[in-house]
Amino acid sequence: MTSAPKRRLQALSEQLVPGTFENIPRVRQIAPDSAGPRLKDKVCIITGTNSPLGIGRATAHQFAQNGARAIYMCDFSDQYLPVHERELQSLYPEVEIHARKFDASDEEAIKAVIADAIESYGRLDVMFANAGIVGTNKHLEEIEAEDFMKVLRTNVLSVFLATKHASAAMRLPTASKPHPSGSILATSSVAGLRSNAGSTDYSASKAAVISVMQTSCYQLAGTGIRCNAICPGLIETGMTAPLYEMARSRGSEGRIGQLNPMRRGAVADEVARVALFLASEEAGYVNGQAWAVDGGLSAGHPVVLGKLA
Repeated sequence: MTSAPKRRLQALSEQLVPGTFENIPRVRQIAPDSAGPRLKDKVCIITGTNSPLGIGRATAHQFAQNGARAIYMCDFSDQYLPVHERELQSLYPEVEIHARKFDASDEEAIKAVIADAIESYGRLDVMFANAGIVGTNKHLEEIEAEDFMKVLRTNVLSVFLATKHASAAMRLPTASKPHPSGSILATSSVAGLRSNAGSTDYSASKAAVISVMQTSCYQLAGTGIRCNAICPGLIETGMTAPLYEMARSRGSEGRIGQLNPMRRGAVADEVARVALFLASEEAGYVNGQAWAVDGGLSAGHPVVLGKLA
Protein backbone atom coordinates (compact mmCIF):
# COMPACT_ATOMS: atom_id res chain seq x y z
CA MET A 1 0.00 0.00 0.00
CA THR A 2 1.38 3.41 -0.96
CA SER A 3 1.91 6.16 1.56
CA ALA A 4 -1.17 8.13 0.50
CA PRO A 5 -3.66 5.29 1.22
CA LYS A 6 -1.86 4.59 4.49
CA ARG A 7 -2.24 8.20 5.58
CA ARG A 8 -5.90 8.12 4.60
CA LEU A 9 -6.53 4.93 6.57
CA GLN A 10 -4.71 6.38 9.57
CA ALA A 11 -6.87 9.49 9.45
CA LEU A 12 -10.01 7.35 9.22
CA SER A 13 -8.92 5.09 12.07
CA GLU A 14 -8.58 8.10 14.32
CA GLN A 15 -12.20 9.00 13.55
CA LEU A 16 -13.50 5.45 13.81
CA VAL A 17 -12.41 4.81 17.41
CA PRO A 18 -15.87 4.37 18.89
CA GLY A 19 -15.61 3.71 22.61
CA THR A 20 -18.43 1.82 24.28
CA PHE A 21 -21.75 2.34 26.00
CA GLU A 22 -22.20 -0.23 28.75
CA ASN A 23 -21.11 -3.43 26.97
CA ILE A 24 -21.68 -2.49 23.31
CA PRO A 25 -19.59 -0.34 20.98
CA ARG A 26 -20.82 3.11 20.13
CA VAL A 27 -21.90 3.85 16.58
CA ARG A 28 -18.82 4.61 14.53
CA GLN A 29 -18.91 7.93 12.70
CA ILE A 30 -16.59 9.51 10.15
CA ALA A 31 -18.48 12.77 9.58
CA PRO A 32 -19.80 15.55 11.82
CA ASP A 33 -23.42 15.49 12.97
CA SER A 34 -25.76 16.25 10.07
CA ALA A 35 -27.41 18.98 12.11
CA GLY A 36 -24.24 21.03 11.69
CA PRO A 37 -22.82 22.66 8.55
CA ARG A 38 -21.91 19.90 6.14
CA LEU A 39 -19.11 21.75 4.33
CA LYS A 40 -17.53 23.67 7.16
CA ASP A 41 -14.25 25.32 6.05
CA LYS A 42 -14.32 23.58 2.65
CA VAL A 43 -13.04 25.25 -0.52
CA CYS A 44 -15.33 24.61 -3.49
CA ILE A 45 -15.34 25.29 -7.23
CA ILE A 46 -18.57 25.15 -9.22
CA THR A 47 -18.80 25.61 -12.99
CA GLY A 48 -22.00 26.54 -14.81
CA THR A 49 -23.29 29.03 -12.22
CA ASN A 50 -24.53 32.00 -14.25
CA SER A 51 -28.18 31.06 -14.77
CA PRO A 52 -30.54 32.48 -12.11
CA LEU A 53 -32.59 29.27 -12.39
CA GLY A 54 -29.63 26.93 -12.60
CA ILE A 55 -28.34 24.03 -10.54
CA GLY A 56 -24.97 25.75 -10.16
CA ARG A 57 -26.38 28.83 -8.47
CA ALA A 58 -28.67 26.75 -6.23
CA THR A 59 -25.71 24.58 -5.22
CA ALA A 60 -23.60 27.62 -4.37
CA HIS A 61 -26.34 28.68 -1.94
CA GLN A 62 -26.43 25.24 -0.33
CA PHE A 63 -22.64 25.17 -0.01
CA ALA A 64 -22.53 28.67 1.49
CA GLN A 65 -25.36 27.92 3.91
CA ASN A 66 -23.46 24.84 5.05
CA GLY A 67 -20.29 26.60 6.09
CA ALA A 68 -18.03 26.55 3.04
CA ARG A 69 -14.99 28.75 3.51
CA ALA A 70 -14.76 29.80 -0.13
CA ILE A 71 -16.80 29.21 -3.28
CA TYR A 72 -15.65 29.89 -6.82
CA MET A 73 -18.66 30.54 -9.08
CA CYS A 74 -17.58 30.02 -12.70
CA ASP A 75 -19.31 30.32 -16.05
CA PHE A 76 -18.75 31.10 -19.72
CA SER A 77 -21.18 34.00 -19.30
CA ASP A 78 -20.93 36.55 -16.50
CA GLN A 79 -24.28 38.24 -17.08
CA TYR A 80 -25.50 37.37 -13.59
CA LEU A 81 -22.31 36.28 -11.81
CA PRO A 82 -21.77 39.68 -10.10
CA VAL A 83 -25.37 39.61 -8.89
CA HIS A 84 -24.96 36.10 -7.49
CA GLU A 85 -21.72 37.17 -5.81
CA ARG A 86 -23.36 40.16 -4.12
CA GLU A 87 -26.37 38.08 -3.05
CA LEU A 88 -24.28 35.36 -1.43
CA GLN A 89 -22.00 37.89 0.26
CA SER A 90 -25.04 39.63 1.75
CA LEU A 91 -26.53 36.35 3.01
CA TYR A 92 -23.31 34.65 4.12
CA PRO A 93 -20.69 37.34 4.82
CA GLU A 94 -18.33 34.79 6.37
CA VAL A 95 -18.05 32.89 3.07
CA GLU A 96 -15.61 34.21 0.46
CA ILE A 97 -17.25 34.25 -2.98
CA HIS A 98 -15.22 34.49 -6.19
CA ALA A 99 -16.85 35.01 -9.58
CA ARG A 100 -14.83 33.79 -12.55
CA LYS A 101 -15.68 34.04 -16.25
CA PHE A 102 -14.16 31.35 -18.47
CA ASP A 103 -14.96 28.42 -20.73
CA ALA A 104 -15.05 25.24 -18.64
CA SER A 105 -13.54 23.31 -21.54
CA ASP A 106 -10.47 25.60 -21.58
CA GLU A 107 -7.71 23.64 -19.86
CA GLU A 108 -5.59 26.66 -18.96
CA ALA A 109 -8.58 28.40 -17.41
CA ILE A 110 -9.43 25.35 -15.30
CA LYS A 111 -5.83 25.05 -14.15
CA ALA A 112 -5.79 28.75 -13.25
CA VAL A 113 -8.87 28.73 -11.03
CA ILE A 114 -7.67 25.60 -9.22
CA ALA A 115 -4.23 27.14 -8.74
CA ASP A 116 -5.87 30.24 -7.29
CA ALA A 117 -7.74 28.12 -4.74
CA ILE A 118 -4.56 26.35 -3.67
CA GLU A 119 -2.56 29.57 -3.49
CA SER A 120 -5.27 31.45 -1.58
CA TYR A 121 -6.49 28.72 0.77
CA GLY A 122 -3.99 25.89 0.62
CA ARG A 123 -6.65 23.35 -0.30
CA LEU A 124 -9.40 22.24 -2.67
CA ASP A 125 -12.18 20.07 -1.28
CA VAL A 126 -15.04 20.07 -3.78
CA MET A 127 -15.08 20.34 -7.56
CA PHE A 128 -18.54 20.41 -9.15
CA ALA A 129 -18.27 20.22 -12.95
CA ASN A 130 -21.76 21.44 -13.70
CA ALA A 131 -21.28 23.38 -16.95
CA GLY A 132 -23.23 22.05 -19.91
CA ILE A 133 -25.35 22.84 -22.94
CA VAL A 134 -28.57 21.28 -24.18
CA GLY A 135 -27.29 20.14 -27.57
CA THR A 136 -28.80 20.51 -31.01
CA ASN A 137 -32.21 19.00 -30.22
CA LYS A 138 -32.29 17.66 -33.77
CA HIS A 139 -32.97 14.29 -35.35
CA LEU A 140 -29.98 12.02 -35.78
CA GLU A 141 -29.78 12.61 -39.53
CA GLU A 142 -29.81 16.40 -39.10
CA ILE A 143 -26.92 16.66 -36.60
CA GLU A 144 -23.68 17.85 -38.17
CA ALA A 145 -20.38 16.39 -36.99
CA GLU A 146 -19.17 19.82 -35.90
CA ASP A 147 -22.28 20.37 -33.78
CA PHE A 148 -21.94 16.91 -32.24
CA MET A 149 -18.34 17.59 -31.20
CA LYS A 150 -19.25 21.02 -29.83
CA VAL A 151 -21.68 19.38 -27.40
CA LEU A 152 -19.09 16.81 -26.33
CA ARG A 153 -16.48 19.51 -25.84
CA THR A 154 -18.68 21.51 -23.50
CA ASN A 155 -20.36 18.63 -21.69
CA VAL A 156 -17.56 16.03 -21.52
CA LEU A 157 -14.16 17.63 -22.03
CA SER A 158 -14.98 20.14 -19.28
CA VAL A 159 -15.69 17.29 -16.87
CA PHE A 160 -12.49 15.47 -17.80
CA LEU A 161 -10.37 18.59 -17.33
CA ALA A 162 -12.03 19.43 -14.01
CA THR A 163 -11.43 15.89 -12.77
CA LYS A 164 -7.85 15.72 -14.01
CA HIS A 165 -6.67 18.95 -12.41
CA ALA A 166 -8.90 19.03 -9.34
CA SER A 167 -7.82 15.52 -8.32
CA ALA A 168 -4.17 16.55 -8.52
CA ALA A 169 -4.87 19.54 -6.27
CA MET A 170 -6.87 17.43 -3.82
CA ARG A 171 -3.90 15.09 -3.39
CA LEU A 172 -1.54 17.89 -2.35
CA PRO A 173 -0.64 17.68 1.36
CA THR A 174 -0.84 21.13 2.95
CA ALA A 175 -0.87 22.52 6.47
CA SER A 176 -4.64 22.96 6.43
CA LYS A 177 -5.26 19.59 4.76
CA PRO A 178 -2.55 17.04 5.57
CA HIS A 179 -4.38 14.03 4.09
CA PRO A 180 -5.52 13.74 0.46
CA SER A 181 -9.28 13.79 0.06
CA GLY A 182 -12.05 15.47 -1.88
CA SER A 183 -15.31 15.15 -3.75
CA ILE A 184 -15.60 15.57 -7.50
CA LEU A 185 -19.12 15.88 -8.89
CA ALA A 186 -20.32 16.16 -12.46
CA THR A 187 -23.74 16.91 -13.85
CA SER A 188 -24.94 14.17 -16.16
CA SER A 189 -28.63 13.57 -16.92
CA VAL A 190 -31.30 10.94 -16.93
CA ALA A 191 -30.58 11.04 -20.68
CA GLY A 192 -27.19 9.53 -19.85
CA LEU A 193 -28.89 6.59 -18.15
CA ARG A 194 -31.65 5.79 -20.63
CA SER A 195 -32.49 6.57 -24.22
CA ASN A 196 -35.36 8.76 -25.42
CA ALA A 197 -34.72 11.50 -22.87
CA GLY A 198 -32.64 13.72 -25.14
CA SER A 199 -31.10 14.11 -28.57
CA THR A 200 -28.28 11.82 -29.69
CA ASP A 201 -25.50 14.34 -29.10
CA TYR A 202 -26.78 15.40 -25.69
CA SER A 203 -27.47 11.85 -24.54
CA ALA A 204 -24.07 10.62 -25.71
CA SER A 205 -22.35 13.45 -23.84
CA LYS A 206 -24.20 12.74 -20.62
CA ALA A 207 -23.50 9.01 -20.81
CA ALA A 208 -19.83 9.92 -21.24
CA VAL A 209 -19.96 12.07 -18.10
CA ILE A 210 -21.07 9.04 -16.09
CA SER A 211 -18.27 6.98 -17.59
CA VAL A 212 -15.66 9.63 -16.76
CA MET A 213 -16.80 9.68 -13.14
CA GLN A 214 -16.92 5.91 -12.78
CA THR A 215 -13.57 5.36 -14.48
CA SER A 216 -11.93 8.17 -12.55
CA CYS A 217 -12.94 6.76 -9.18
CA TYR A 218 -10.83 3.70 -9.99
CA GLN A 219 -8.00 5.78 -11.41
CA LEU A 220 -7.98 7.62 -8.06
CA ALA A 221 -8.29 4.49 -5.91
CA GLY A 222 -6.73 4.88 -2.49
CA THR A 223 -6.53 8.68 -2.62
CA GLY A 224 -9.66 9.43 -0.62
CA ILE A 225 -11.07 11.34 -3.60
CA ARG A 226 -14.61 10.38 -4.59
CA CYS A 227 -16.16 10.87 -8.04
CA ASN A 228 -19.91 10.83 -8.61
CA ALA A 229 -22.32 11.89 -11.34
CA ILE A 230 -25.69 13.53 -10.70
CA CYS A 231 -28.41 12.67 -13.22
CA PRO A 232 -31.27 15.17 -13.11
CA GLY A 233 -34.55 14.54 -14.82
CA LEU A 234 -36.81 17.40 -15.87
CA ILE A 235 -35.66 20.39 -13.81
CA GLU A 236 -36.76 23.99 -14.31
CA THR A 237 -33.46 25.68 -15.16
CA GLY A 238 -32.29 28.23 -17.69
CA MET A 239 -31.80 25.33 -20.11
CA THR A 240 -35.42 24.15 -19.85
CA ALA A 241 -37.01 27.58 -19.29
CA PRO A 242 -38.43 27.76 -22.87
CA LEU A 243 -40.29 24.50 -22.30
CA TYR A 244 -41.82 25.76 -19.07
CA GLU A 245 -42.70 29.14 -20.57
CA MET A 246 -44.41 27.50 -23.53
CA ALA A 247 -46.39 25.17 -21.26
CA ARG A 248 -47.50 28.04 -19.05
CA SER A 249 -48.62 30.10 -22.01
CA ARG A 250 -50.71 27.16 -23.22
CA GLY A 251 -52.07 26.33 -19.78
CA SER A 252 -50.49 22.88 -19.90
CA GLU A 253 -47.90 23.25 -17.15
CA GLY A 254 -49.57 20.42 -15.23
CA ARG A 255 -48.47 17.99 -17.93
CA ILE A 256 -44.78 18.66 -17.28
CA GLY A 257 -43.21 15.63 -15.67
CA GLN A 258 -46.31 13.50 -16.19
CA LEU A 259 -44.21 10.44 -17.08
CA ASN A 260 -42.45 10.25 -13.71
CA PRO A 261 -44.13 8.90 -10.55
CA MET A 262 -43.93 12.31 -8.84
CA ARG A 263 -46.04 13.73 -11.68
CA ARG A 264 -44.13 17.02 -11.73
CA GLY A 265 -40.91 18.68 -12.74
CA ALA A 266 -38.39 19.81 -10.14
CA VAL A 267 -36.57 22.97 -9.15
CA ALA A 268 -32.80 23.35 -9.05
CA ASP A 269 -32.64 23.31 -5.25
CA GLU A 270 -33.79 19.68 -5.24
CA VAL A 271 -30.69 18.76 -7.23
CA ALA A 272 -28.46 21.09 -5.22
CA ARG A 273 -29.32 19.27 -2.00
CA VAL A 274 -28.12 16.01 -3.52
CA ALA A 275 -24.92 17.76 -4.61
CA LEU A 276 -24.48 19.01 -1.04
CA PHE A 277 -24.76 15.49 0.36
CA LEU A 278 -22.36 14.01 -2.19
CA ALA A 279 -19.87 16.82 -1.57
CA SER A 280 -19.94 16.29 2.18
CA GLU A 281 -18.19 13.78 4.38
CA GLU A 282 -21.58 12.22 5.06
CA ALA A 283 -21.26 10.62 1.62
CA GLY A 284 -17.81 9.31 2.48
CA TYR A 285 -18.54 5.81 1.11
CA VAL A 286 -20.42 6.91 -2.01
CA ASN A 287 -18.12 6.64 -4.99
CA GLY A 288 -18.43 6.02 -8.73
CA GLN A 289 -22.20 6.36 -8.75
CA ALA A 290 -24.74 7.92 -11.10
CA TRP A 291 -27.37 9.44 -8.82
CA ALA A 292 -30.71 9.93 -10.54
CA VAL A 293 -32.70 12.93 -9.33
CA ASP A 294 -35.62 12.47 -11.69
CA GLY A 295 -38.80 11.88 -9.71
CA GLY A 296 -38.52 8.15 -10.47
CA LEU A 297 -38.49 8.49 -14.26
CA SER A 298 -35.54 6.13 -14.71
CA ALA A 299 -36.97 3.55 -12.32
CA GLY A 300 -39.23 1.97 -14.91
CA HIS A 301 -40.59 2.06 -18.44
CA PRO A 302 -43.06 4.91 -19.03
CA VAL A 303 -46.58 3.68 -19.72
CA VAL A 304 -49.91 5.28 -20.45
CA LEU A 305 -52.07 4.56 -17.42
CA GLY A 306 -55.21 2.61 -18.21
CA LYS A 307 -53.71 1.15 -21.38
CA LEU A 308 -52.05 -1.91 -19.90
CA ALA A 309 -54.60 -4.38 -21.22
